[in-house]
Amino acid sequence: MLLTKKTEYALLSLISMSKSQSPKNVDELSSELRISKSFLAKVLQNLAKNGLVVSYKGANGGFLLAKAADQITIYEITLSAEEKMPSVFECTPSPYNCPSSTSGCAIWPILSNLQFKINDFLNNLTLKDVIG
Repeated sequence: MLLTKKTEYALLSLISMSKSQSPKNVDELSSELRISKSFLAKVLQNLAKNGLVVSYKGANGGFLLAKAADQITIYEITLSAEEKMPSVFECTPSPYNCPSSTSGCAIWPILSNLQFKINDFLNNLTLKDVIG
């Protein structure tokens, strides 16, 4: 599955934010999670752009969850962090993306079915489930 550090860092940041009543800024999160500040800032911008967190400016600014943890799915987090649909293989979204075949891929139906099941799982798993 094409999940990267972006999704991992998004999840860790959201978990940290879920435990805070006040906004957490990039410096705090970067230090707490031992994540590169510049990389984390990009991840948080994507989360804000997609409505998963709210960004507050100023001296006491930072990020807070935009909605309750049980209303944020892992699929949404992944989609926001990765900036594309999560996929098992790069060709999964379409049988015609197969680099080894011009007429479609013989194994695409199996991969597509697997992708559907993964998407369903991620859509039914929330941030609250991960937090425990």
